[in-house]
Amino acid sequence: MSKAYGILSALVALAFTQLSIHCTGFVSGTPIVSRADSGGADVVDTGYARYLGNRSFPNTVAYLGLPYAEPPLGERRFRAPIALNTTRVQSEANGEVVDATRYPDFCVQGPIGGTDMGGAGSEDCLKINVYAPVGANRSSNLPVLVYIHGGGYVFGNPANWPFDHWIHQSPNVVVASVYYRLDSFGFLSHPDFFDGDLADNNVGFLDQVEALKWVKRNIAAFGGNPEKVTINGQSAGGGSVLFHIVAKEEPGLFSGAIAQSVARSATPQADQKKPLFELYSDAAGCGTGSLADRMACLRNASISTLARAQEMARTFNISYHGFGPIVDEKVITEHPTRSIIKGDYANVPLIVGATSNETGGGGTDLGAALKASYPLLNDQDIAEFEEVYSLSDFMSQADRVGTATGESGLRCARESLGSLFLRNNKAWTYRYNQPNPTQSGTAVQHAAENWMMFLGINTGTNGTGQFTPMTDVENAFASELIAYWLSFVRSGDPNTFKLNRSPMWVDYTGEEQRIVLQQDPQNSTTTSGIFMEAEPAKERDRCAFVQSKSDKEQN
Repeated sequence: MSKAYGILSALVALAFTQLSIHCTGFVSGTPIVSRADSGGADVVDTGYARYLGNRSFPNTVAYLGLPYAEPPLGERRFRAPIALNTTRVQSEANGEVVDATRYPDFCVQGPIGGTDMGGAGSEDCLKINVYAPVGANRSSNLPVLVYIHGGGYVFGNPANWPFDHWIHQSPNVVVASVYYRLDSFGFLSHPDFFDGDLADNNVGFLDQVEALKWVKRNIAAFGGNPEKVTINGQSAGGGSVLFHIVAKEEPGLFSGAIAQSVARSATPQADQKKPLFELYSDAAGCGTGSLADRMACLRNASISTLARAQEMARTFNISYHGFGPIVDEKVITEHPTRSIIKGDYANVPLIVGATSNETGGGGTDLGAALKASYPLLNDQDIAEFEEVYSLSDFMSQADRVGTATGESGLRCARESLGSLFLRNNKAWTYRYNQPNPTQSGTAVQHAAENWMMFLGINTGTNGTGQFTPMTDVENAFASELIAYWLSFVRSGDPNTFKLNRSPMWVDYTGEEQRIVLQQDPQNSTTTSGIFMEAEPAKERDRCAFVQSKSDKEQN
């Protein structure tokens, strides 16, 4: 990787920080560009609207904030998305070119912790960003990556994870990045929502499904092949990928999957979330009357009122206290591990992995840490965990607790999915082993790979983020990661278009091999530090035990 490209990456990072993160994006109504200013090469015609993109590199165009569904406003709050009314969009454009050069308002944020109360953003956020090579058109037939952001289903702004430099490195793919409803706006649950009369469960996940349908219908206009779509996400985005793999959704929406640090929190039944609904509606001043009365009140409440209510509900000491996906008995019919063990999942090639040291909880009380995430675990289960996670295998009690919660909540998806997917298809697994250089210590924490793959990003509260300039060595390593990922998107195999200096990534065979992703220890830009390793037997055995507890952990 050249020094010039490192400088360019830093400049792009600065531009995103100054423009994308702090810009409010679209205002109400449809932004219009006059025909005289619309250019030619950077305008895409979807058939119902023409969109002007932003030329972010000489070979890259970003089309930002394209609507993929009708705005979920008023009576549509807490309801499943409905397909975009393209006749309305066409009428509003009135023959003019629509400006798609700025990031849109992100979805209403939940609290990230500490003193953050969330609440920034807009409900009119069902948008998608599309990144494409300059000149791509309907005959290009390029493979497509659809990215689903993380953030615990609570927060996240896709402007913090830009893909311009991915296209710049490999101008033979199209990337789409999805905005979906978050926290209570996306995952308010109740057992009486089943029939869809008063509201729907899992609307934030259904937003993602609707976005995939929009991609299926429209990505060809941007040069993409709707029959060759890989879904990708990290943390809650990785959990979303797993849910799509097992969901009862329209077949053929994707043909490959990349799941990074899969969030494997409990997927409860709707009735287990009812106490959270009661607390939330009470906190919003909507705690009286019938359920229909409460929903009418919640729909009339301001965003700030609901933001405070979801923060208050989060802090109450009840089981299943967070807003996230549930078993809705329609699209998500059981927790994902049970579906995959039964063989009831999409038969697609898979990349799955985790960072070396990520954890699902801290402290020194193993039982308390596990029960906080998985309320169905009983004392006998905890005793078994304590036996399997013997203190003698760890450097400290804190390390023991961190590993146990990390393997249940994030890491063991690598072993479980890697082995189970071999029944029908190929899987490649990884251990990401490069610390985020802006964090203290040598531990490779959760989301460390995001810093490397997205121009040195650290996300903050309420949709903000800060990019840190990257060194030549870091850019060289990032280019290896992007090449593996996009090789998989292009061919279903991370090796086909990898960089020459990068080693072969052996798939997860009976020998349980995985790749270790790290930069060169000698700080070379021309030599790879990546290598293959055997999966440790003790780790594999622990993850087999975790899998045996999936019905109790509901993951």
